[in-house]
Amino acid sequence: MANKTQIILNPLTLNKVKDGVRLPTYDRSEIKTGIFHFGVGGFHRAHQALIMDNLFTMGLAKDWGICGVGIMPVDQKMRDVMRDQNCLYTLVEKESSGQLNYRVIGSIIEYIYAPDDVNALIERLTKPEARIVSLTITEGGYNTNPVTGEFDLSLVQDDLKNPKNPKTVFGIVVEALKRRKERGVSGFTIMSCDNLQENGKIAKKSFLSFAEAIDKDLSTWIEKNVTFPCSMVDRITPVTTEVDRLKISEKLGVVDQWPVVCEPFIQWVLEDDFAAGRPTYEKNIVQLVKNVAPYELMKLRLINAGHQAIAYFGLLLDHFYVHEATQNDQIVKYLQSYMDFEATSTLDPVDGIDLNQYKSTIIKRFQNPNVLDTLARLAVDGSDRIPKFVIPVIEDRLTKCESVWLSTSVVVSFTRYLNGVDDKGKKIQIVDRMNEKLSVLDKKLRKDPTAISDAQEIFGDVVKNKIFISTFKEIYEKLQNEGAKKTLDWLLSKY
Repeated sequence: MANKTQIILNPLTLNKVKDGVRLPTYDRSEIKTGIFHFGVGGFHRAHQALIMDNLFTMGLAKDWGICGVGIMPVDQKMRDVMRDQNCLYTLVEKESSGQLNYRVIGSIIEYIYAPDDVNALIERLTKPEARIVSLTITEGGYNTNPVTGEFDLSLVQDDLKNPKNPKTVFGIVVEALKRRKERGVSGFTIMSCDNLQENGKIAKKSFLSFAEAIDKDLSTWIEKNVTFPCSMVDRITPVTTEVDRLKISEKLGVVDQWPVVCEPFIQWVLEDDFAAGRPTYEKNIVQLVKNVAPYELMKLRLINAGHQAIAYFGLLLDHFYVHEATQNDQIVKYLQSYMDFEATSTLDPVDGIDLNQYKSTIIKRFQNPNVLDTLARLAVDGSDRIPKFVIPVIEDRLTKCESVWLSTSVVVSFTRYLNGVDDKGKKIQIVDRMNEKLSVLDKKLRKDPTAISDAQEIFGDVVKNKIFISTFKEIYEKLQNEGAKKTLDWLLSKY
């Protein structure tokens, strides 16, 4: 946090910002709230908030300003920064050439930290102004069981017992919808922007399941009056470091306490299904379509699964940054082979996309040396990401009696990472919400790799497949005994 002697970025200090930084050219006082976004992190501020900023700059969508919403204890810091800076922040696009594009974003016009006054937030969501509730609550934030796909009610028992004082996004949003129903106010759109296949359908199932546990009639009303469009979002947005903060503040001439850095690439494919209107998204970057599924599959199974493919092998080979790992020819060949020989065959045709060019762009994006994305970030919560990004590729190929060496090796690399050391014996910090269960699995696998068949709760039914088990066992033993480099050579020799 800034000290009292520092000049902090806010509307009153914009005139002190140095030349070379793009500032909002629209009158923020004319922007009215229409979107309430849960989960204001780096990605949202580099993606949806940027697109809205572009629209406001064009003189469009002025009644679709963003109100950020935080519900987690860690969101208190964002609340404080947003208060100090009147929700302004700096976005820096880092090009591979080394050029840095600085821009102050003004599309988030207010921020609410729910625990401060949850009823006040619910009342705001009850008013007609709330027309879109958007979400970046992470892949694991939807409380779905990885095996059954069902919403886990055990995780929201406090909200079910105290619906007037909810703590989760499900409790808050459903209570607001309940009040809208009672007051004759129509529904709104719940728009997931998380990296999940059919994210809109998953969000719908989660919210309807929660609502049904409270009142079946309410669940029925929500199903009829609320829409849940699917979307595919893409932009690499690494964690903002202290070095980033210092350099950006130096460039600005004022202190930005929480800027955002990202790559130049951005994509948003969105199902055009909105209950209460929407911004003119099509005027800037967003591709509105009837069916997002082919785009979702392409992104999840190439980019997101590709991140998993390089994360664990990269860490085992003592790489730190993504661009370092993808300057390793062996890892690049492995990633390219995974995409070409296994993932691509599981995709549906995608209108307007040249898959070969798309895959080439992925590698170039990963190789951008200025983004400074870390492998450790990609490895966080692998127990959530592997089942959603990689396991579906394995399942599709097994159904068609096709080989799964490369896709299974991604799962194996994750389980080897659970050893907690790289191939040189250097410690690796494991960050995963299922740490305890993964630790038990790690011990079992070291004794007998076929114990992967006991990991159904983590990876789903695929672990019962005999071909998967035998493939997993062979790769696991190779990786444990001979290390990542020799294992990658061995895998690549099969293609």
